[in-house]
Amino acid sequence: MRIVIVGAGEVGSHLSETLSLADHDVTVIERDPQHAQMLHEQLDVRVINENGSSARTLLSAGVKKCDFFLAMTSSDETNLVSSSLAKALGARTTFARVHDTTFRDNSVINHQSHFGIDHLVNPEALAAVELAKRIRNPGRVAVEDFGRGKIEVQSVEIQQGAKVVGTPLIELKLPGNLRIGLIKRGEESLVANANSALQEGDQVTLFGHPDSLFEAKPLFDPDSKLSKKISITLLSGSEISISLIRLLSNPRFKIRVIEKDLSICRGLAEKLPNVTFVNGEGTSLRVLEEEEIGSSDFFIACSKDDENNIMTCLQAFKLGAQHTMLAINRADYIEVLDKLSFSLGLELAVSPRVATANEILRYIGKKAFIELEEGNKATNCIIEIGIGSKSKVAGKKIWEVDWPEGCVIVGHENNYNPKMPTGEDVLQSGDSIIAIIRKPNIKELLKLTK
Repeated sequence: MRIVIVGAGEVGSHLSETLSLADHDVTVIERDPQHAQMLHEQLDVRVINENGSSARTLLSAGVKKCDFFLAMTSSDETNLVSSSLAKALGARTTFARVHDTTFRDNSVINHQSHFGIDHLVNPEALAAVELAKRIRNPGRVAVEDFGRGKIEVQSVEIQQGAKVVGTPLIELKLPGNLRIGLIKRGEESLVANANSALQEGDQVTLFGHPDSLFEAKPLFDPDSKLSKKISITLLSGSEISISLIRLLSNPRFKIRVIEKDLSICRGLAEKLPNVTFVNGEGTSLRVLEEEEIGSSDFFIACSKDDENNIMTCLQAFKLGAQHTMLAINRADYIEVLDKLSFSLGLELAVSPRVATANEILRYIGKKAFIELEEGNKATNCIIEIGIGSKSKVAGKKIWEVDWPEGCVIVGHENNYNPKMPTGEDVLQSGDSIIAIIRKPNIKELLKLTK
């Protein structure tokens, strides 16, 4: 693959290294001469020491024929302009790193559509998605996500006495357009259809908004309790914390934030009235004891100081916090933390730049589907594909399409807005869908949507 990257900061350099080691043809545009020289010496990539917002520079970097264009500088404006220019000049797929929530607010104008960019990525928001998945499902069997955390996939076992046992799926009233995609019964794995009836002991794969999945738990497990509120304490009012708060907006989460900057506390308190903000030094053992951190279900350190995050998590664990997690800015710390996780009591360390690389790598040099079962014997998979301009399904409602046998549509993204689909949804060119399908029928589905 031919890949052009603008920006050799933490995210850009990490992507450059990862992609070059995977034998991709990588060109990096970096404005700072020192960063450009350092990258040239360390990696086997082509480096151009120029302005990534210049159309002339982009042409010299080969964007006309590049498969992927990644704008990863620390400047949102530079990323938006360079990605828009690259797309206009012929880049096949463009990514822009965007930090400011202003550019992700679609209430007035959709910036992604306006600038013609294929994917907007926010490293802090992606890291928050990883943290949110663990908080929502601390004892989960399996969790995947699509649409930047708006559609989640969970594997659930049907327990004795469950309300769903024996009822055909067409008659089940599930919250929030929840979908049942796969039914694993013993050694057999079936794609669910309207007439499928669940049995005790079945392992089912559920697709839906995280809140809907939570609300549906008692239907599959009678012993599941929804009443208890989950207490969460966050260190720092950082971008990761704010993104995490938005993902955990359900009333079942009781969230407080310890932030040492009084002005940040006051500003966030006005924007997030349902969150408790404590003005104090979160790294202080005295403050942690006064705030009774030991009673927290989750303590998550999200400051920009890695050492403070690690030490504060250690203190929270010693004080009795049930689950401790942190955001780590230096990706090279993750391997060390993994080895020390047991002694530190640390459950999860998330790196924004690693989360960004993983998100982008989903699209680069990989198949268009994600396996639901491990091993070559798996008969079903999830496939995420786009609707082409000449597709036979464009302009049709989902229920009107003659989908391949064993195919269930479990996700639909229209105008960059991912959601759970209904039969009445009209598919448009440029949309993308998530389907669960039998492997032998993948080619038929690809032909239908191309």
